[in-house]
Amino acid sequence: MITPAKKEIASSPKLIRRKSAIREWFDSVLFAVIAATLIRWFFFEAFVIPSSSMEHTLLVGDYLFVSKLHYGTRTPVTPLQMPLTHQKIWGSEIPSFFDWISLPQFRLPGFSEVKRGDVVVFNLPVEHPNLYKNYEAVLPNLKPYPIDLRTNYIKRCVAEAGDKFEIRNSQVYVNGVKSLNPPEMQNEYFMAVTTAINEANIFRKNGITEFSPYMETQNDTLADNDEAGYIVKTTAQTAAKLKAYDFVKHIEKTVMPKGLRESHLYPESDLFNWNKDNYGPVVIPKKGVTVKLTPENVAFYGEVIQNYERNYNVVLKEGKIFQQGKQLEGYTFKQDYYFMMGDNRHNSADSRYWGLVPKDHIVGKAVFVWMSIDPDPVGFMSKIRWNRLFSIIK
Repeated sequence: MITPAKKEIASSPKLIRRKSAIREWFDSVLFAVIAATLIRWFFFEAFVIPSSSMEHTLLVGDYLFVSKLHYGTRTPVTPLQMPLTHQKIWGSEIPSFFDWISLPQFRLPGFSEVKRGDVVVFNLPVEHPNLYKNYEAVLPNLKPYPIDLRTNYIKRCVAEAGDKFEIRNSQVYVNGVKSLNPPEMQNEYFMAVTTAINEANIFRKNGITEFSPYMETQNDTLADNDEAGYIVKTTAQTAAKLKAYDFVKHIEKTVMPKGLRESHLYPESDLFNWNKDNYGPVVIPKKGVTVKLTPENVAFYGEVIQNYERNYNVVLKEGKIFQQGKQLEGYTFKQDYYFMMGDNRHNSADSRYWGLVPKDHIVGKAVFVWMSIDPDPVGFMSKIRWNRLFSIIK
């Protein structure tokens, strides 16, 4: 039997304690961070273009979205990381991660493979602990990082796994067939002039951001040229337009001749007299394919086999590969690889200089530009490149 007093207490409504304003703010921020982290990891991530290696396809100051779903999202290798950071805490030199724990990497199913012509974001492979010091002449200030925290690069895939790749006289060939050039691809040109010009006016009006007065000592391909002029990096269409000016004597693409060896090219070997305009031929490694380890193949694939294939006790010595003290006569690759190049072909530190991109370094496919800010505008109203907003990347 319940007494009236107890009955009154039992039937009273239960008091609900309201969250404080600080607690509500904290919960909202926590939810937003978790949601943003999951979206960034699983669906897409925002990037900004910091350099001119992809001009004119992508410009310095372009903000773009990169789809993780196209090639499949990767699981984290370095789980002890501050959310929404990459290598360092924003605005500081403090690392944003601890490498105390390293997990095996897996890739979730995607709806596409990396294809020739795709504009791809990937982690720079040569930030491997065993390699980064070897490439400081090409890429200064390199530091070693775990796979998923290596610096994000963006280039165009010009050769897939299994392709026979070659550059002849600055033109890319794949499997013996001339490749279709990107519509906004840039090359270096020499423009001979009859008189001094208003550089800022002429070049900026034609969308040229990279130019310099020609000096005989600065270009191996024009060493015997004593004409006055400029070295410019631009598209074939713009070069034809410049040719129509009355003060331009002629304009021609500068190409390094075949057989002239370029320093700091990959691989750094006396077996190859390659340069940025004449490279290869070479077969891009494909998962499951076996290659015979000739001196040439050891020179080209040796770093790959030693550092990107998760092999143990592999040593490169005197043009040979040894594993656990035994010389390897052949090797079967464990994953696919890709050859990446910038669309600004004469000003891009790409696979020609640091080698192949393993599949486990692929981040995603660049899809579209959502914002574009000119770092050097003529006036305030031209700060935003309105014509590039929400443009599809081709």
